[in-house]
Amino acid sequence: MKLIDRRRLLCAFSLLPLATLPLPTLVKASSTSSTQEVARRLQALEQQHKGRLGVALMNVGTGAVVSHRGDERFLFNSTGKVFIAAAALAQVDRGEESLDRRIEIKSSDLTGWTPVTEKQMGSPGMTIAELGQAAVAWSDNAAANLLIESLGGPAEVTAFLRGIGDTTTRLDRTEPTLNEHEHDGDERDTTTPRAMMQTLRTLLLGEVLSPASRHQLAAWMIEGKTGDARLRAGMPSGWLVGEKTGTNSVGNAGDIGIAWPSDRGAVIVIAYVYLPEADKAQRDQVIAEIGKLAAKV
Repeated sequence: MKLIDRRRLLCAFSLLPLATLPLPTLVKASSTSSTQEVARRLQALEQQHKGRLGVALMNVGTGAVVSHRGDERFLFNSTGKVFIAAAALAQVDRGEESLDRRIEIKSSDLTGWTPVTEKQMGSPGMTIAELGQAAVAWSDNAAANLLIESLGGPAEVTAFLRGIGDTTTRLDRTEPTLNEHEHDGDERDTTTPRAMMQTLRTLLLGEVLSPASRHQLAAWMIEGKTGDARLRAGMPSGWLVGEKTGTNSVGNAGDIGIAWPSDRGAVIVIAYVYLPEADKAQRDQVIAEIGKLAAKV
């Protein structure tokens, strides 16, 4: 299995000084002409594409936040693999799990997109660390499901979220059914942009995970294989970006990430879109545009 380039990994770790600092209160900084313009452009982008955009952008250094439909629920799809892997890392931190423990992969575990696990069937299986990498970096469905099972099921993942202060995000099902939305009031497997923004900040820059686990989670996101056309495509070329995408077949797409500019603090970007009349390339482009706007916050 290809590992993240060592130089990029060390660079990522060197850009995580905020991870050792206490979390200040999350407040929306005073509006500036720049943040107001970002808000206007998000609204125009939504109107142009005839759907819903759920966005939360935070400049960690200044505390500035811009959100659009920030408290509305969206399916998180595979972006949830970030907090599933984080829950497994938290178990390791508590001494309840080992990154080296192996789980055998069976044919019945394979469902949908399984680019890593389908090549590792049978003995000796994959370690918890390898499953985390496969789930986050490659968006492997079977890897995510095996982590959920090892944690005790979806309810235990939701309990982990509640324990770190997220009272909104909920995991109810596994892959692939967690991508299905039966009706407008269906809250299963959903989050809000602002809730996910705070959760991602807590996981990557807070103290709920050990420094080693924070760095590991960030490294898997930096290594991500599925997001080149989304947030990464819109962000400045000099930024180091870690992100995780999510998609279903009925118009939902997302990308959540953290980026480290070379000249200032980290930026957290949460982008969820529901654009049923758009094709995949158009949804990707909208998310890339959100990544571009994040540079102005």
